[in-house]
Amino acid sequence: MSHTILLLDIAQYSDRNDIEQHYLRRTLYGIADRILTTSGINEPQHQRASRGDSVMELITPEASLVALLRTLLTEAPEQLRAVNQLASSSAQIGLRAVLSSGDVAVDEFDGWVGSDLNHACRLLDAEFLRTARRERDDGFALCISDSVYQGTVWHGHGGIPAEGFRQVAFNSKDGSSTAWLADPV
Repeated sequence: MSHTILLLDIAQYSDRNDIEQHYLRRTLYGIADRILTTSGINEPQHQRASRGDSVMELITPEASLVALLRTLLTEAPEQLRAVNQLASSSAQIGLRAVLSSGDVAVDEFDGWVGSDLNHACRLLDAEFLRTARRERDDGFALCISDSVYQGTVWHGHGGIPAEGFRQVAFNSKDGSSTAWLADPV
C-alpha cells in the first residue's frame, strides 16, 4: 500500500548517557506528535514504529503531504529552537528528517517491508544529511526523496518553493541515487 514515509532521527544519540537518552526520546516523541498534529494528521492516519533514537511514521494517502512538508519546513525547526533554548547542553536535540513516499507493507509480525522504506532509511543515514544537520543553526536537516520532489515540490503544489531545495547525489549500499536537501528557511 502506498504511504507517506516520515523518518526522524536524533543526532549523536549514542554519545549520551541513559538518562539523557530517555529524555531525548520523550522530546522526539513530543516533536513528532506536534508535527503530525500541526499537519492535520490524526491517529488513524498514521502508524508509528520506534527504533531507539528514531521514529518512523507510515502515513495514509488521505493525509496531506503538502501540509506535512510545510510543517517540516517551518514548524519543526521552530520547535527544536524552543526545546533547545530551555535545555542544558547535554539535553539539546538535533534531528535529521526524511520525507518520502512509496509502497510499504505491514506484515503479520507488525514489521514494515518495502524497498521505498529501505531507500528512505538510506537517506536518513546518508553522510550529506548528517553534515547538513551539523551545519544548521537550528539543528534540523530535512531531506526529501526524488519522488516527493518530482511529484509535489517541482510542480509548486501548496506554494512550496522548488528553489528551497538542492539536489544531492549520493551512494549507499544499494547504489547511487538522488535526493533533495531543504535549505534553511
